[in-house]
Amino acid sequence: MLTESGSFSILFPRPEEVRCRELPETVWHDLGLDVIVEKLAHQPQEVQLIRRVMTHLTDDPAVSAWRCDVFADILNHPEIRERMMKLLEQVKTFYDYGIVNRGTGDESGLWDLMHRLEEYRSYVITIEALHECLADQDLVSEGLRNLYGSIDRIYRENGFAALKKDVEEMHSSASELKSVTVGINLNDRFEAVSLGLISVNRKPFTQSGILKNFIRSVSPKDQLQPEADWDGRTSFYPANPQAGFLAGAGRAVETAAVLRNPVAAMTLARVPDADGTAGVTRQMDSAASMLASRIVRRLKDLLGKYLNISVKAIADLIPELVYYTRWAEYIEKRRAEGWIFCKPEVLPAEAGGAGMQAEGFYNLKLISALRPGQVTPNTLGFDREKRIYILTGANRGGKTTITQAAGQLFLLAQGGIFVPAERFSFSPADLVLTHFPADEDQTMDLGRLGEECRRFREIYGLCSGHSLLLLNETFSTTSFEEGYFIAVDAVKAMLERGCRVIYNTHMHKLAADLDSINSPRCPSRAVSLVAETVEGQNSFRVRIAPPEGKSFARSIAEKYGVTYESLTALQP
Repeated sequence: MLTESGSFSILFPRPEEVRCRELPETVWHDLGLDVIVEKLAHQPQEVQLIRRVMTHLTDDPAVSAWRCDVFADILNHPEIRERMMKLLEQVKTFYDYGIVNRGTGDESGLWDLMHRLEEYRSYVITIEALHECLADQDLVSEGLRNLYGSIDRIYRENGFAALKKDVEEMHSSASELKSVTVGINLNDRFEAVSLGLISVNRKPFTQSGILKNFIRSVSPKDQLQPEADWDGRTSFYPANPQAGFLAGAGRAVETAAVLRNPVAAMTLARVPDADGTAGVTRQMDSAASMLASRIVRRLKDLLGKYLNISVKAIADLIPELVYYTRWAEYIEKRRAEGWIFCKPEVLPAEAGGAGMQAEGFYNLKLISALRPGQVTPNTLGFDREKRIYILTGANRGGKTTITQAAGQLFLLAQGGIFVPAERFSFSPADLVLTHFPADEDQTMDLGRLGEECRRFREIYGLCSGHSLLLLNETFSTTSFEEGYFIAVDAVKAMLERGCRVIYNTHMHKLAADLDSINSPRCPSRAVSLVAETVEGQNSFRVRIAPPEGKSFARSIAEKYGVTYESLTALQP
């Protein structure tokens, strides 16, 4: 989508109309997405980029549907993402290190104009390549079709053809500049005190790379040149090809001094990098512009006609394309290993009722530990009536894994990414909030229970009927009686708010007492969800059922021989 500001976007159909809410920092970690994204990103900056996109939520169904369609196209056309990434990365490199990093001062000198010319040249190349890349593809998404439409309009405009012609001609003329000759004056301490541009040349200097030749020419006193006039020789001896010119020259002079007098190494003062010598290009710009005045005038005339052209509009696509591409690469690999992913179905706002239906879903974190056949998929749904699940079950029965997985589904789907499930339909959440056990150092002031209560009140104040709340052993850090008392009121309040909730807990009584907790005057209901066991073994499957409670405890006691009968039968 071409925005009002002239930028392209494949994340938002109308970026200027979207209002996002940022998730609390703890949510990303609580859902285990930090570990997953670190594996799929290629560099640390991409981790932050992906996190930023996925933790800024909008509950607009149109945005989620738009993203899901764009991602489907990018996932199904690997050749598009590969070509676009290579092309746009070149543009991004120039944008980062070229025109955008100019110094302050006169911005119409030779160097700035040349950068601007190169920017336009990159713009022309990119538009042509994007047009070719997207032209013959069977694109389904409105996002990529709109992108192609915008590129096609630019490509066919008369102004683009004129820009291309002018840039090619001017680039050919400007390419005649091959080198500059610089003079540097030194003081008694071998410090660079001034510099000047001697000439702009059509030929490059030949590179010798023999540092000792330079040192030899300045070390013996009888070989010092009596005059500072340039004699026309074009041999060039860089002190350090990787460093800036002045930095290399400074080190070469230092080396010469040390060879003649090692004591000089203790007292030699070198001009620091921050003294302005790093701006050598800026200092020479006006002189170069005068020496190349004909080219400068032509550049100014040419570039003045295209002030509204900027490679930034294209470069801004890079973060969005990186986001989609990294997830596409990840899911492509996982599918090849046998893992199931599906395209989310976005429910219209009026029909969804803040609902969700997930069939055959699983937690992404299991991929790194298990094979596809070892994972137990689950099914769960929210509708206008079922709003809260009180999830109980045995230790290590998968309660936290299921709770995390529900949050992962929403963040992935609202980011447009295919989800780990056989089928997933949902109404987008305005917020996904978590209440997981806090670290010890966060409970020093208020104590564990006080900290839990403070955090719960905070997230409850943020949520609405479109939010998803995920509670992991909330209010379990105190006695059962105290925790149960607080939990009952919390569940009643969440029912009044109408938000979607999964509350996993060891308080089986809370799930058993839902008939008294649910209110006839409130359409929202809390439902008991059980991580079931089969013959005393965890099945890792959840189902709507009364809590197992004492029956499960009895089977565990019998398994390990700690029933009254088993214990009293033991002989001393």
